[in-house]
Amino acid sequence: MSAKLFVIAALVAVACSAPAPDSRPAYGAPPPSYKEPGMPYAFSYAVKDDYTGNDFAHDESSDGQVTSGSYRVALPDGRTQIVTFTADHHGGYVADVAYEGEASYPPPAKPSYGPPPPAYA
Repeated sequence: MSAKLFVIAALVAVACSAPAPDSRPAYGAPPPSYKEPGMPYAFSYAVKDDYTGNDFAHDESSDGQVTSGSYRVALPDGRTQIVTFTADHHGGYVADVAYEGEASYPPPAKPSYGPPPPAYA
C-alpha cells in the first residue's frame, strides 16, 4: 500500500513541477512569431501546343492582402474553361467559372475487327 502511495505522490510531484504549456521559456524571451505580412507579386504564363492540343494559361497578382487572377484550359470536349478568382483572409477563395464554346464529342469509332473468316472443313 505504501509503495502505491509513494508512486502516486511522485507522479503528482512531477506533474506539478512541469511548466505550463503556454508559459514563456526559461530564458525569458518571447515565443517566436511566424506570421509574416503578405508580399506583393505578379506572374503569368501560357502554353499553346497544337501538336499535343495543350492550351492553358494562368495569371495572378497580389498586393499582399488580396490575391486575384484567372486561369483557362482547353477541355477535351472542345470547350474552354475560364476561372476568375479572388482570395483574401476575410472572404476566402471566391471563384467564377465560365465556359466558352460548345461541347462536341466525336462519333463512336467503328471496331477495327470484322467477322471471323469462314472455317472450311
